[in-house]
Amino acid sequence: MVEIGYTMLCEQAGPSQLVEDVRNAEDAGFDFAVISDHYFPWLDAQGHSPYAWSVLGAAAQATTRIPLMTYVTCPLLRYHPAVVAQKAATVSLLSDGRFTLGLGAGENLNEHVVGRGWPPVDVRHEMLAEAVDIIRSLLRGGYVRYTGRHFTVESAKLWDVPDPPPRIGIAVSGRRSIELAGARADALIATEPNPDFSTAFDEVGGAGKPRIGQLAICYDTDEDAARRRAHEQFRWFGLGWKVMSELPGPASFEQATTFVTTADVARAIPCGANVEAVVSAVRSFADAGFTHVALVQVGGDQQSPFLRWAESDLLPALRST
Repeated sequence: MVEIGYTMLCEQAGPSQLVEDVRNAEDAGFDFAVISDHYFPWLDAQGHSPYAWSVLGAAAQATTRIPLMTYVTCPLLRYHPAVVAQKAATVSLLSDGRFTLGLGAGENLNEHVVGRGWPPVDVRHEMLAEAVDIIRSLLRGGYVRYTGRHFTVESAKLWDVPDPPPRIGIAVSGRRSIELAGARADALIATEPNPDFSTAFDEVGGAGKPRIGQLAICYDTDEDAARRRAHEQFRWFGLGWKVMSELPGPASFEQATTFVTTADVARAIPCGANVEAVVSAVRSFADAGFTHVALVQVGGDQQSPFLRWAESDLLPALRST
């Protein structure tokens, strides 16, 4: 059975609401929860972007059962991997081991703020490989010295280390990132139900490991309102990772989606209150070999009605399919 998760989308809600929403998601019966880690929203219309790691600390204390996960953190520029290791260890301890560290090669949208430029994708993958090695070494305890092509660690040690250490997932979008995940990750992360990802992951060492997907939906009893909201806040979703990772700010995403229509978005994102449309979309992930799917409800002010619907209608339907 595919586990169904809830997404704390930092781009569309403030920190207090995110914590309240994940507590309610736990009560509604979701199997796990993930959180985005952004400095900017994708579009100005989303309107938020609090610090994900502070939210995680509060969420770890506000919940008791639901596993938590970053979806995903970039340990390359805005954060040094030694700092990411410390954050991951702390959240794992605060959540009594319920935390998974999801990592990825990031987006220019969030990483440009520290003024270190935006490396080409092959360099970012090299950096991510080094970062994962550093993080794993620190999470094992003891002093770590590291001198690589991209990172240096000078006599670092984590003084509060969880046992066992948190699992590490790596986001993939193509062959190079899948090879990296196969060699270094405990789980694969992807936002599209591509069966080739699972097949390739198996071939490079990922056999038997979880695959964690994400599905945007826009619940509303008024389907037209859902379509309009999805277009207003999520029309960037179909640009493709090669584009999304390169654009530097919300204005660029506005410009890149000028000709995306409401109908285009509705074809990609289930809109309205049709349970079977969401079940079908989740099934596409299951058919592609995914073991977990985190749902994103579009609209920060629409989480409460979505969670009530999920508890009464959606989750029972997903679990009976």
